Amino acid sequence: MMKPTSILLMLCLQGIFAAPAQTPAKKSRKPNIIFIYADDLGYAETGPYGQQKIKTPHLDRLSREGIRFTQFYTSTPVCAPARCMLLTGRHGGHSYIRGNYEMGGFPDSLEGGQMPLPESAVTVGHMLRSAGYTTAAIGKWGLGMQTTTGDPNRQGFDYFYGYLDQKQAHNYYPTHLWENGRADSLRNPFIDVHRQLAPETATAQDFEAYKGTDYAVDEMTKKAIGFIKAHQQQPFFLYLPYTIPHTSLQVPDTALRQYLGRFNEKPYYGQQGYAPHAYPLSAYAAMITYLDTQIGVIMDLIARAGLDDNTIIMFSSDNGTTFNGGVNASFFNSVDGLKGLKMDLYEGGIREPFIARWPGKIPAGKTSGMVAVQYDMMATFAAIAGIRPPANDGISLLPEMTGRLQQQAARKYIYFEYPEKGGAVAIRMGKWKAVKTDMKKNKNARWQLYNLETDRGETVDVAQQHADMLPEFDAIVKKEHRNAHIREWEFINAKKD
Repeated sequence: MMKPTSILLMLCLQGIFAAPAQTPAKKSRKPNIIFIYADDLGYAETGPYGQQKIKTPHLDRLSREGIRFTQFYTSTPVCAPARCMLLTGRHGGHSYIRGNYEMGGFPDSLEGGQMPLPESAVTVGHMLRSAGYTTAAIGKWGLGMQTTTGDPNRQGFDYFYGYLDQKQAHNYYPTHLWENGRADSLRNPFIDVHRQLAPETATAQDFEAYKGTDYAVDEMTKKAIGFIKAHQQQPFFLYLPYTIPHTSLQVPDTALRQYLGRFNEKPYYGQQGYAPHAYPLSAYAAMITYLDTQIGVIMDLIARAGLDDNTIIMFSSDNGTTFNGGVNASFFNSVDGLKGLKMDLYEGGIREPFIARWPGKIPAGKTSGMVAVQYDMMATFAAIAGIRPPANDGISLLPEMTGRLQQQAARKYIYFEYPEKGGAVAIRMGKWKAVKTDMKKNKNARWQLYNLETDRGETVDVAQQHADMLPEFDAIVKKEHRNAHIREWEFINAKKD
């Protein structure tokens, strides 16, 4: 009997590839770029990074046929600012958006999105569109509603489909998604995914109330397929920020069944936020496998269109595994023994998977220990497109990917800054990781220092033994920090009343 994921893949491809294979499209003048972005996916939640309980065969293949980075970081440990820094090439001390600044509420009537990108922002969409690319963002935006300067169609993307408001993305069965500024109605009633159930009275039917008909992830994949097919004769950039596995725990029953009975699990009633689920461990595993299935659909489409050799596909995530919503990071060894989770500048909150595949350009089966970060993507995309990037804080990773190591730019450190959860900064410099936390209470908080070469779990603070290094970290913070444009995010040079 076929597994549900195999059936799903066949259904996704049925009709799309029913016609005989056509003559491969002529190679684009510039390479196509696809960047797939998971949501709250931990460092070790996929097969290429050692996951044992969750199956990700398509990511396994992506890694086998490309390069896997083992010391790659998100720019900051939560959703909206990570996306801003990815798209603008700026680190946490320079980025316009530095936290999840909410502009509305959860009900449809209060949908207001997050703080928008300013009109002056220069994104990778702007950059690549100016270079002749057709650009699309399909998935979760979180950088402003369609009525603001953050509208993705005003921020360099010819096409957008998905969630504009991150809070709406807590529900995988929304009443609508957005398509180029217009609401696309789905066959789902409004679901209050933050409504808890009472453990003593909850029934199987109560859990069913958190399900709908149209699964948002399926709608995103359909639109991604349509975009690729429509633009396969010209260079395109597809930014594909899926919402999986960010809670709520919601996944089609066909995907859930493959994990039922594998784990010793108890129902989750919503006591830690987000939607309840009768089988939370199975649901979480199924969501990641469902994400993997979408990646397989995209890979197969690119191959069938004859675009493999002229398309680079990259995969990463915005931050580490979450700590709520019924997710059990310990059970899945989600961060592989690293310290911290989402919202932390410790390794578990910011170290992420990064895989890139480009047949004929990137050697297969390669592993890189290069220390790199998502704000490098603007420079990397520019190098792939053969253009000069606008001003940014990153370096191109293309030489490392393609094995032209003599051309790889070097840098001394990577800088992180995060104003929420008490305010924190971090600096990765060679084998050293320096961290300051709770800076809103004490902006002169002491440095913690870890040797990641011998202590990847950041368990032994060696700052006292290397006190001579600490002034250099202070100087880096002073150099890299620009005051934030809103008071809530300014904790380094904060003025007290």
